[in-house]
Amino acid sequence: MAQVVQASIGDSEFDRDTAVTLRAPGVYDADLSAGWTIIRAVNGGYLLALLGRALGEALPHSDPFTVSAHYLSASRPGPAVIRTETIRTGRTLSTGQASLVQYEDDGTETERVRVLATYGDLGALSDEVRTSARPPGIPPYEQCFGTDTAPAPFSGSSAIMDRLAVRLDPATVGWAVGAPSGKGETRGWFGLADGRDPDPLALLLAVDALPPTSFDLGLKGWTPTVELTVHVRSRPAPGPLRVAITTRNLAGGFLEEDAEIWDSRDRLVAQSRQLAKAPL
Repeated sequence: MAQVVQASIGDSEFDRDTAVTLRAPGVYDADLSAGWTIIRAVNGGYLLALLGRALGEALPHSDPFTVSAHYLSASRPGPAVIRTETIRTGRTLSTGQASLVQYEDDGTETERVRVLATYGDLGALSDEVRTSARPPGIPPYEQCFGTDTAPAPFSGSSAIMDRLAVRLDPATVGWAVGAPSGKGETRGWFGLADGRDPDPLALLLAVDALPPTSFDLGLKGWTPTVELTVHVRSRPAPGPLRVAITTRNLAGGFLEEDAEIWDSRDRLVAQSRQLAKAPL
């Protein structure tokens, strides 16, 4: 797939919208952009990338290895404060936590997200791979559906979709025309609309940026994340990513989503699992 690169890592809308400003040791100011909303709530993957950037600046290691986030209340566009704490530092790994808070109109503080994460240096990892995992069978980019080529409009806010270059496997978008497969699958190509290549922070966004698998189960509406854990396995190569998400169990009003992200070199670069509330 040919892609025109208009922005580079460090100089893109994603970088600007995940920027944090040091206020005091371990404390950062941020501004949650309305451009990354789904319906009216700020996307969980974008929030994870924002917190991931703050932790990367606060910890002695810069690359996320594993990040676990609990979403405590819905975030809204506007000012936010991120407080970080270094829990442990070692030669190859460091662990920290971060909390994102916003202030209500009456001045009270509300915590939105709390993260526990371990960071290291992805560039120092061994090249050895032993795996039974295989890249997902997604049709070529040109044969997949984007917001401009889908048989029906994708549900949700167009704000975040305007910032993404997402093309979905036709086999997983039957819900758009009222014919979900019932398998609980979402697959597609992922990139940023301005052509910025992926990096570890973009992987934190990608695991939660495609339509939820609940759509393929025939459910409609917002599927809010309760908890999301991401394992970053390698720094991704330039080019579009392939994302495959599945759910096997919806019970008690909650479902799990397991995601794999593969880069342009056919490497499994990130994995995630999240627990989400099923749409009512």
